[in-house]
Amino acid sequence: MARSLCPGAWLRKPCYLQCDKYKTGVIDGSACNSLCVTETLYFGKCLSTKPNNQMYLGIWDNLPGVVKCQMEQALHLDFGTELEPRKEIVLFDKPTRGTTVQKFKEMVYGLFKAKLGDQGNLSELVNLILTVADGDKDGQVSLGEAKSAWALLQLNEFLLMVILQDKEHTPKLMGFCGDLYVMESVEYTSLYGISLPWVIELFIPSGFRRSMDQLFTPSWPRKAKIAIGLLEFVEDVFHGPYGNFLMCDTSAKNLGYNDKYDLKMVDMRKIVPETNLKELIKDRHCESDLDCVYGTDCRTSCDQSTMKCTSEVIQPNLAKACQLLKDYLLRGAPSEIREELEKQLYSCIALKVTANQMEMEHSLILNNLKTLLWKKISYTNDS
Repeated sequence: MARSLCPGAWLRKPCYLQCDKYKTGVIDGSACNSLCVTETLYFGKCLSTKPNNQMYLGIWDNLPGVVKCQMEQALHLDFGTELEPRKEIVLFDKPTRGTTVQKFKEMVYGLFKAKLGDQGNLSELVNLILTVADGDKDGQVSLGEAKSAWALLQLNEFLLMVILQDKEHTPKLMGFCGDLYVMESVEYTSLYGISLPWVIELFIPSGFRRSMDQLFTPSWPRKAKIAIGLLEFVEDVFHGPYGNFLMCDTSAKNLGYNDKYDLKMVDMRKIVPETNLKELIKDRHCESDLDCVYGTDCRTSCDQSTMKCTSEVIQPNLAKACQLLKDYLLRGAPSEIREELEKQLYSCIALKVTANQMEMEHSLILNNLKTLLWKKISYTNDS
């Protein structure tokens, strides 16, 4: 059994479940042998406090990583019936024995169509998933590998990692076993340079915490490079190859960076396909706009005539990213660009999805911000 340094038995339980299912042939994946047989996948520091939200620092064959398991209550969709979430989720129930590869591809295609919309290139993504699912790289997808892939594809973060696997700011997927997956470790796990135990965090006033954060940031040129990385990630998920994804929890705690100050996403669970979000939120009963929120940042409006939430998100990803970056970038900004930087950031924050020519304005503001920041740091060691 993979070693765990976490004392709580409930934290270790899913790993035992993974290995029981692996040894009986229910699941399979590229990390299963290391997890359950050779014991070369080690669990280290616990990064979570709830059984259904498990995350650990880990080491796999001497490479650092982050191990995640059962990270979200995902929608489990039955195709061929009404597209409604089932409240009780049974993992690894699909595909069933006797399912052909072609039938599995049709299942995956149906899932993608429901989550991503009717994109013209979904077949390419299905083939990409089959390549990822082939954990032992023998050119075939076994039933255990297919069951594992199907469970993982219910998770937005896993799907996004596969879609953006060649992008610089998306952590690399190292491997998986069942619904457990291992991703690239990030050295700094916040925009800020200080991390405190969650017990201490409870007793720190929010205003004082913000002041502490600002004192422990990298130098301004390095902050600018990190900020450019976030703007590039926004480009990656805005009308990407398989549709538009919405950032529904734009928080400093979900972002990190490496020793070269390249931005890396730490937690992408609340980055959801736009089509999927519209299905989740439309027709939700509401009394006010406050009832029409998914995550912390994806807000629609309440139609008072029907008392139902509309499906159009009000603020684009870029506006939320600029709101997060405003104080981060303006503190310590060089005097010669501060006024222009502040002007551009506030124009960015004011972006609305419903604005005329929003996409053109979105691209213009994003490119102007990147250009301003790059011009200031391009001749420094931080570029």
